Amino acid sequence: MHAFPHSTTATRTAVVVPPSLALPVIESAFPRRLHPYWPRLQEKTRVWLLEKRLMPADKVQEYADGLCYTDLMAGYYLGAPDEVLQAIADYSAWFFVWDDRHDRYVVHGRAGDWRRLRHRLHAALDAPRHHLHHPDPLLAAFADSVLRLYGFLPRTWNQRFARHFHAVIEAYDREFRNRVQGYVPGVEEYLALRRHTFAHWIWTDLLEPSAGYELPAFVRKNPAYRRAALLSQEFAAWYNDLCSLPKEIAGDEVHNLGISLILHEGLTLEESVDEVRRRVEECISEFLQVEQDALRFADSLADGTLRGKELSAAVHACVGNMRNWFSAVYWFHHESGRYMVDTWDDRSTPPYVTNEAAGE
Repeated sequence: MHAFPHSTTATRTAVVVPPSLALPVIESAFPRRLHPYWPRLQEKTRVWLLEKRLMPADKVQEYADGLCYTDLMAGYYLGAPDEVLQAIADYSAWFFVWDDRHDRYVVHGRAGDWRRLRHRLHAALDAPRHHLHHPDPLLAAFADSVLRLYGFLPRTWNQRFARHFHAVIEAYDREFRNRVQGYVPGVEEYLALRRHTFAHWIWTDLLEPSAGYELPAFVRKNPAYRRAALLSQEFAAWYNDLCSLPKEIAGDEVHNLGISLILHEGLTLEESVDEVRRRVEECISEFLQVEQDALRFADSLADGTLRGKELSAAVHACVGNMRNWFSAVYWFHHESGRYMVDTWDDRSTPPYVTNEAAGE
């Protein structure tokens, strides 16, 4: 079924969503929009990947646009200044490359390389300026993207972002050990870990520089705001699990909600797919309810003062972009070559990575 008339890639091919993955409510209630800067964003991120040597030139030429990393961010952080969106998109592209490096280290059993990378990422996060010229391109590019993100909001935001990403690095370490040991976490353990490996609070933090405003703690901790943020991220993580289950089973993965349900809840593959889909649909339904509470909270912040007006507008922008995340994630999974496993020569090895992981 042709669920969306055109891809955002240059080829403008029709997007076909398999019935098992189609979500009519996303297609009808979450209109898709792209930041007007998107074409330039795609071009500049492609150049950045080359300049930072994050992917071989032939891989960039053949695969970068088709992976749609910039489409994902351009569909999420609407209203962001161009410079902010560019920094976020480059950081996002780096994140995917890091995820691929992590995967190759697992596949090749390179525990020492992973341990060194983990420690260096922690160091670069705290002192990015000192790692801009690191010989490992992954670390140098990370330092560059983090340093740019640190330039938009006050130091308190930077510290929060760093704290959240330190937790992401440690979650990736836990996943590394789980995969090497063949350990499949239980459902609740997996869900807690997934909130970090998917970087829920990083993508939520980045709503603030997109809105040009650091939100005070009482706003971020407001139940409606926090729940809306969490639901948008849970949807993304679980829909990702639903779409990537074939790829991850082919690659002997152990980190997927569907796999945890099969092993620990005794579900069949078909039943686990149905259960993940049910959870995804519940996220959407609950978001549509709590979104209204979050918007009413945003309205209440406009107290007649200039600060109140600005804060209210910023919260409205952040909640609006939480909504955009649903459509951005949905279409990304059906346009990006990252999930087109059936077109790969080797279903366990993505064609856009070098099988021998780069590094030290």
